[in-house]
Amino acid sequence: MADTPPNNRSSAALGASTPLVPPLYQSSVYCLPDLDALDQIIESQRPGFIYARDGHPNARLLAEELAALERAPWAVVCGSGMAAITAALLSIAQQGDRLVASNSLYGRTTQLFQDLGRFGVQTTFVEARDLKQVRSRLDERAKALLVETMSNPLLCMVDIPALVEICHERGCLLIVDNTFATPVLTRPLELGADYVVESLTKMVSGHSDVTLGLLCGAADVLTQVSQVVSVWGLAANPFDCWLTSRGIATLALRMRAASANAAALAEWLPEQPRVNRVVYPGRSDHPDHDIACKLLGGGFGNMLAFELAGGRDDVNRFMRKAAGIPFSPSLGNTSTTCSHPATTSHRYVSPAERRRQGINDGLIRLSVGIEELPHIQREIAKGLA
Repeated sequence: MADTPPNNRSSAALGASTPLVPPLYQSSVYCLPDLDALDQIIESQRPGFIYARDGHPNARLLAEELAALERAPWAVVCGSGMAAITAALLSIAQQGDRLVASNSLYGRTTQLFQDLGRFGVQTTFVEARDLKQVRSRLDERAKALLVETMSNPLLCMVDIPALVEICHERGCLLIVDNTFATPVLTRPLELGADYVVESLTKMVSGHSDVTLGLLCGAADVLTQVSQVVSVWGLAANPFDCWLTSRGIATLALRMRAASANAAALAEWLPEQPRVNRVVYPGRSDHPDHDIACKLLGGGFGNMLAFELAGGRDDVNRFMRKAAGIPFSPSLGNTSTTCSHPATTSHRYVSPAERRRQGINDGLIRLSVGIEELPHIQREIAKGLA
């Protein structure tokens, strides 16, 4: 961030005092005294800002806060989580390159990898929990492997340290989407990952009122990444950055409270009528429970999934009766919401692929909030009645 506010008149108006809450710089462009100042800012010889797509104070402040949370040497804020993934891939890959991606990703992320084929970038999908299969897929040279710490929606977990070792032995970068875990529960860069992306829209901002993404990394490629974000129009706007800085202040508190609620619900739900199964990494019957215990600290996250016996019809009845658990196809709000992966996050994934992943019409994804637990249970019980 610039050493002084871009407008000296603002500084004079404040006098000797400074704002406790960082101000919102709702400006798309900044004024410069002369051409020399322009050159010095562009060449990073002095701090300052010129045009908001290239950078602005709120994005810089938020990036610094997030870099500290992720234990990263640098961070860049993008216009969405998908923009952050796009920025990572555009910074790494070029025509003729090959990428590898987990076969259990958010639906739009899978679509993005498939679309890269139009530009001559090949993607191979892999069962990232099967380390033998990962080794086999990486025996043929690949630029990067992308995985999710906890997959959307069934919370499959990968052994990040083991993947780091396999990737780096083969000269491949590891990109981790840490959206569901957040840096409160795990920090993939500390485990050896090369890049981390997060949808700040979700738990980090925490109030369902922004759309932002984060890209941070270990290697010194900030200049290259920043160029990609500017040239491809992936930048973030000041107001959303300002709101997200507000959300960060309570992130750890919200994450721990919501994780505690989710853990309690994961034990309560199997006892309820019409619930066929419950998926939560904190449960001993989750296939990746041991990895979750190794990677996550302070809880197993606020996300869980449960399946209703009657398929789509039961889901509709649940949503109509459980008015206190809104059907809201996102996650990370302070209040508990539900979503239906088969018709939202994975709507454009083929039916065969949904079946392979275990995403059926009766599956509900629950984003657990920080309300009192009995309130959440009462509302869910209304839907299940």
